[in-house]
Amino acid sequence: MGWSLFIASLLYFTMTRWNVVNSASDKLVYSLNSFPLLAVPFYILTGILMNTGGITKRIFNFAKALLGHYTGGMGHVNIGASLLFSGMSGSALADAGGLGQLEIKAMRDAGYDDDICGGITAASCIIGPLVPPSIAMIIYGVIANESIAKLFIAGFVPGVLVTIALMAMNYYVAKKRGYPRTPKASRAELCDSFKRAFWAILTPILIIGGIFSGLFSPTESAVVAAAYSVIIGKFVYKELTLKCFSTVVSKLWQLPVWLH
Repeated sequence: MGWSLFIASLLYFTMTRWNVVNSASDKLVYSLNSFPLLAVPFYILTGILMNTGGITKRIFNFAKALLGHYTGGMGHVNIGASLLFSGMSGSALADAGGLGQLEIKAMRDAGYDDDICGGITAASCIIGPLVPPSIAMIIYGVIANESIAKLFIAGFVPGVLVTIALMAMNYYVAKKRGYPRTPKASRAELCDSFKRAFWAILTPILIIGGIFSGLFSPTESAVVAAAYSVIIGKFVYKELTLKCFSTVVSKLWQLPVWLH
């Protein structure tokens, strides 16, 4: 196989008078001229907007009210919040850079050791590339010429299984080390945290529902998610100022870093 590829490439370049530079430059430019790849920067923008606009904080508080009273509760909160956030940004680094800071601080304040704080946060971030809208799946779909919507469907089960496995391991470690539980939230507190996080929780439903209903493509869903994040950050939660938005846009220059 290797020799076949080598001989075919050699014959091609020989017959085209070794016009390697033009061929390589064309491939470099036109490989990026892809409509589906436009989804990548917009999903990253969505994640940064949510970290800046107070959305991740409300997601974390809702997960805490829902899961915090169980054994290893703050670890479960970490994992559950990462699962919710993954359905919005699809980036592991967006999760670690924004939500991860809240999670580690909250776990330390609850008496958890640094090794379990960092370990759970790092492990839960891998949910991002698994569940839709996964940036890794978008890039793979473009390269392999596969349906991105079908790849998103295939990511549901692995994402849920990883979440369950992480929660089971967190329960075992917390039980063994005797970490304290947080007080159980009352029904009123749970309802209040849900109301505060409702518009944020609606984001993955908007993205996935829009794609699978055929209302818009994965690329269009990324634009919708980014616009939706601006609207709720500015007009609903009122934490996204013009200065914050300019800072968010400037962070997009770090796009090659966010892709890893």
